Amino acid sequence: MKQILIIGASGGVGSALATAYAARGDQVTGLSRSVDGLDLTDEESVEAHIGRLDGPFDVVIVASGALEIDGAEPEKTIKSIRQKAMMDQFALNAVGPALVLRHAPDLLPRDGRGVFAVLSARVGSIGDNKIGGWISYRSAKAALNQIIRTGAIELARSHKHSICVALHPGTVKTPFTEKYLARHPAVEASAAAENIARVIDGLGADDTGEFFDWAGSSVPW
Repeated sequence: MKQILIIGASGGVGSALATAYAARGDQVTGLSRSVDGLDLTDEESVEAHIGRLDGPFDVVIVASGALEIDGAEPEKTIKSIRQKAMMDQFALNAVGPALVLRHAPDLLPRDGRGVFAVLSARVGSIGDNKIGGWISYRSAKAALNQIIRTGAIELARSHKHSICVALHPGTVKTPFTEKYLARHPAVEASAAAENIARVIDGLGADDTGEFFDWAGSSVPW
């Protein structure tokens, strides 16, 4: 039985991940804003909730995030950039996971395999960007990818068997994406969770600091 920690466990993908791991017989610890009051945009909240956890965990997944915050839709053009909307994206989708990552040395086993995974997005890939738009969300996810890359380097110095990765779950049918489902093929949250868990299962120490999609294929930075 593995110990699993899911941040954002009440969301569409997070709750599906919790269900998938529990069905395997694993022990799942879940934290979320709606159930537990964990606010990733508040440093004190992260410290209070994450700091009191009893690790180590074999797998830590940060499944929190938002495409729209306070009604601000993804920009269709750079002319639509607004300071607050962009700052809100960075606070939740980049800084929040970074505040959780700060606790990774205490959350993961020091002498055995441990995985710290965050749900990123292919649109955060700079190399894969061919159509523009969505600049705040793209930029926040690109920042998240750099955070994971950098964190993996540092984590490897003390946790030689740990793996720190960014994962693109694909377009998932959740309230998070319902306004945009007509544009891309999408899968149910349960299928996305199984895909993510399978990718995590297959990760080795050499994969740390990398960015993978739901099928386990490398995504360009």
